[in-house]
Amino acid sequence: MLDRLYLPLLGAVTLLVIALAMVWPQGLGARSPGPFGHTPVQQTPEMKAKILREHNAAQERDKRARDAIRELQTQAIAPSQ
Repeated sequence: MLDRLYLPLLGAVTLLVIALAMVWPQGLGARSPGPFGHTPVQQTPEMKAKILREHNAAQERDKRARDAIRELQTQAIAPSQ
């Protein structure tokens, strides 16, 4: 293909892709500008509550696991009679 046709075509395709990226609906990250996009799934109240519940449950599981390990270590060091 001639450079006279190829390079302007490549430039036009590049501008088209940039324009498309500016208006294409976003994924799960930040909201797209203007009339495009929607509230991201992670920012809905239901999902925020679910994420908080999962976080709290994971912290509780970690705490129980640490307590169990601490108890096993205590038993290994000073076994009760």
